[in-house]
Amino acid sequence: MVSTEYLAKEINFDDSNKKLLEDIINYGLNLGADFVEIFLENTDNISVLVEEDFITSVSPSFGKGAGIRIFKDKRDGFVSTNDLSKDGLIKSISQAVQMLDITETSSHNKFQGLEDLRNYSKRKNDWLKKVPSVDEIGEKLLLSTASLKKDPKVNIRKSSYARNWQQVLIASSDGTFAKDIRLHQTVGLNLIATDRQYRSSGSRRFGSSDNPNDLRNWDYENASNEVLESSMNMLYADYVEACQKPVVLANKFGGVIFHEACGHLLETTQIERGTTPFANKLNKKIAHEAVTAVDEGLSDNSFGSLSVDDEGMEPERSILIKDGILKKFISDRAGELRTGHKRTGSGRRQNYAYAAASRMRNTFIAKGDYTKEELINSISDGLYCKSMGGGSVGATGQFNFAVEEGYLIKNGKLTKPVKGATLIGEAKEVMPKISMCGNDLELAPGFCGSVSGSVNVTVGQPHIKVDSITIGGR
Repeated sequence: MVSTEYLAKEINFDDSNKKLLEDIINYGLNLGADFVEIFLENTDNISVLVEEDFITSVSPSFGKGAGIRIFKDKRDGFVSTNDLSKDGLIKSISQAVQMLDITETSSHNKFQGLEDLRNYSKRKNDWLKKVPSVDEIGEKLLLSTASLKKDPKVNIRKSSYARNWQQVLIASSDGTFAKDIRLHQTVGLNLIATDRQYRSSGSRRFGSSDNPNDLRNWDYENASNEVLESSMNMLYADYVEACQKPVVLANKFGGVIFHEACGHLLETTQIERGTTPFANKLNKKIAHEAVTAVDEGLSDNSFGSLSVDDEGMEPERSILIKDGILKKFISDRAGELRTGHKRTGSGRRQNYAYAAASRMRNTFIAKGDYTKEELINSISDGLYCKSMGGGSVGATGQFNFAVEEGYLIKNGKLTKPVKGATLIGEAKEVMPKISMCGNDLELAPGFCGSVSGSVNVTVGQPHIKVDSITIGGR
């Protein structure tokens, strides 16, 4: 029987309820589950939008809840709840057991109790007090949109800020007991410029993790100048003609194509679904020997970094591709159980309402030996993609991505700007064509949506050369 000592008491986010969590885990195991995981979350978020010279939206949000997951053999059941009393958690455990239709109670419960709390939040407890106030946020955003008025052709200006503060406590039947506080801040700039029939847009997003002063340190003048210059360069650009040519993809957010078209195919969730062409390619060549790709959660202040994942495992640096050879998959607990690929500290979720899944963190193509100029000089007729826009990706890696800012390459030199270009391809075909990697690796923040919701990630690469790719245009 479960003790009623805490029956009406809500769980705290510390080790004071260790015995309570052990009781709940034991309850689930005794009902017949092979494994029990409890993910507790407390959030304090805010978003602010500025349009032109006015603050048009301030949206705070708060949340608290638990995600309960059990495994039986290779099946899992997941239930989320806002009821953090012992009754609420017991009810959720029972529902998860019913989902899997477990009818036999266990007589082989080997749970030895939770470890001493691994507290990753000790230096983070005051972060929520240190982040900018709403007044400070609004003032900085208004300055940034005002800075976009330097050219009269700019007629739509927007800036936005979002902060996500998250406190988590993770307890599971393998003894895992961990606490963390996460802080992510991001700011974006958008503009539309017009002149008669001509029209262009520009956008940039900046962000970091674990840095309360990130917005205060943001150089909005430099950021607005970058967005403004890009949109002005594209305003009078000709439309590109559809063709197949070599391209040079810029660093930073240029890495979104690798993230979307290839990175997702290296998550064990894709192996489980049977949607990755790389499932049986471990230790085989899937890319040009110039390509080494990494996924890690360790880089200081990067948007996809974390002290501990949502399953209680510390992140690691995973070399996914080494000199063109597939070396590792991105794996979580379910992925290890169902595919045999060991966990990589990549079990992530948007919030307590989602079960964790194998997800990317900071994912990038590693730097090579060439300069940007050497890559461009190697092409007689091609396209330089300085800034990438939105796109779409199919289940098995087919993709198309818009080029927000592009320039023709003629005889090894950048020439006129062109717009309307779309890069079209398939991961397994394009990866062997990345023949040169630059020495200027940089990362860029973003948000990634998948089976466990939207999570903070970093994409990145140096400048890279793709020997041939389909370019959609007019």
